[in-house]
Order: sequence, then structure tokens, then C-alpha cells
Amino acid sequence: MLNRRRSQRGFTLIEIMISLTVLGILLMIALPNFSEWLQNQQLRAASEANLNGLQVARAAAIQRNVLVQFQSGPGTGWTVTEVATPVVVQSRSPDEGSPNAALTVTPASATTVTFAPLGNVVANADGTPTVTQFDFSNPAGGSCQPGGPMRCLRVAISGGGSLRMCDPIVGVTDPRAC
Repeated sequence: MLNRRRSQRGFTLIEIMISLTVLGILLMIALPNFSEWLQNQQLRAASEANLNGLQVARAAAIQRNVLVQFQSGPGTGWTVTEVATPVVVQSRSPDEGSPNAALTVTPASATTVTFAPLGNVVANADGTPTVTQFDFSNPAGGSCQPGGPMRCLRVAISGGGSLRMCDPIVGVTDPRAC
């Protein structure tokens, strides 16, 4: 009788070690890019949530025919309420999807924007300054320089109630510019 060798099933130890080595090298290459992408997504989530909150406040003022205010804080959280009554229209927790985002408000002491029934911005009922823009950055992720790792974003508010999210770093000819 001839000895027939059985066909082998599975992987050898050497094949598994080579596969793990290749996987490890690929992860080392991709991990820094993934981390940068994740930080940028958190900034985008915070700025889009802020823009959506401002749009909710403006729409509620128009729909309800009353003054509605958007109050920023704490952190990247916000609350939309009617001015005359303590009715909360909508709110956002600062922990929702953007723990590393930092918010800078212009002017520095402002936290509130009040929308009139026509959708325009009016003076705040308590006499505090009105917010004109929100800047979102990530202090741990690097600076917002042209060609840098972070894509900082700005939400600008005009006196007429127009809301716009833009990139403060890109050139004037770019449609994403502020």
C-alpha cells in the first residue's frame, strides 16, 4: 500500500503570524488618519448641531409669532426657549457626539441670540450682547492653520437672521469661505 498524505485543513502558525504582522502595519499607517478624521467629524457634528439649533429658534419665532431665544452653553450645548414664557422648544446636551469640540463666542461675553417673529435678530430682552458668530475648534487636535490637521468651522449670524456655516481658514474665492 502507498502512503497517501491527507490534505491539510486550516492555517499554519507561520501564515497566521504573517497575516497579523501585515494587519499591524496597516493599522499603524491608518490609525493617525482615522484619529484626525474622527476629530474633524466631532467638530462638524458640534457646528451642525449649533446651526440646527439656531434654525430651530428662528423657525419657532416665525411659526409661533413670538420672540424666541437661542442660549449657548454649557460647552457646545444649547437651549431654545420662548422669551415671554419658560417653554423650552428644544435643547442639546454638550456631550452629544462632540466631547472634544471647543466653542468660542463672538463677542466674548455673549451667550444669547433672540429671533423676532419676522426671523430677524433683535436685542436680547435681558440687555446682554447678541452673539454674532460661533467658532468651533479642538484644542487637543492642533491648530486651525491652512493645510493643518484640523478643519475648524464657524457659524455666522447676520442681523437679518441669516445663518451660515463656513470655514474661516480657506481663501476668499473658495465658496466655503466666511
